[in-house]
Amino acid sequence: MTVRMFLGHDAVPAIAPDDRGLAYGESLFETMRAHRGAVPWWDAHMARLQSGAARLAMPFPEGARMHAEALKLLDGADGVLKLQLTRGGGVRGYAPDMEAPPFWMLSVHALPQKIDAADVIWCQTRLAAQPLFAGLKHGNRLEQVLAATEVRVAGAVEGLMCDAAGHVIAATSTNVFALIDGQWCTPGLDDCGVAGVMRGWVLAQRDAKVTMLKPADIEQADAVFLCNAVRGILPVRRLGTQRWPRMHPEIRALQSALAQSHPGFDPPREAS
Repeated sequence: MTVRMFLGHDAVPAIAPDDRGLAYGESLFETMRAHRGAVPWWDAHMARLQSGAARLAMPFPEGARMHAEALKLLDGADGVLKLQLTRGGGVRGYAPDMEAPPFWMLSVHALPQKIDAADVIWCQTRLAAQPLFAGLKHGNRLEQVLAATEVRVAGAVEGLMCDAAGHVIAATSTNVFALIDGQWCTPGLDDCGVAGVMRGWVLAQRDAKVTMLKPADIEQADAVFLCNAVRGILPVRRLGTQRWPRMHPEIRALQSALAQSHPGFDPPREAS
């Protein structure tokens, strides 16, 4: 992993001990798929990051500087670019220093192993409702950490998560879409969950319905896929006892459209 860290405009060698992202999770982050040293969806990621910073009343670094440093760090490579933003340092206690410069960190990671379809489980860990944070990709991810442990123990690829009321929200690190009676549907994120950049792209491509979904709706769907900005569109092959043995043609069409929109994603393989 290659890392660069900054406090405001200045490069720094390490994160400060009083950083509020470290102390209180007062942070946001983006994970982006890079292709040949470029980040094709940089603007979409920055729009979400800036929106989150505004909602949390956090200072925002200069966008052009972040972009330039990201391209320098990538140095022509493919990979996963992660950008973390915190409020920076300040006095001890929950009340922030509103004048402190923001801390931001760029890191480059290997791409995940490519798979054609996913075996998925239902996670027992539930997502708590907090409308003030709904949609944000903030640094408080303990629920996802616990759920991801469930996924690993089960030997699955991903795990679907519900809120306390039993409504489906998302998977641990992906959003979910289900084809129900000819209509693509995805859960609403009014109380919790992350509004993914890839989710936004899919919503712009298809007349998908944002609605309340129960586990039975997912299990009885004609097709299901997961998506995020690193893995792209990942068909679900198995969820518990339910199986979808073949990729649905509409998922294949979405994957083809994605490959045209973002050069880092390959078109789907020909059906055998």
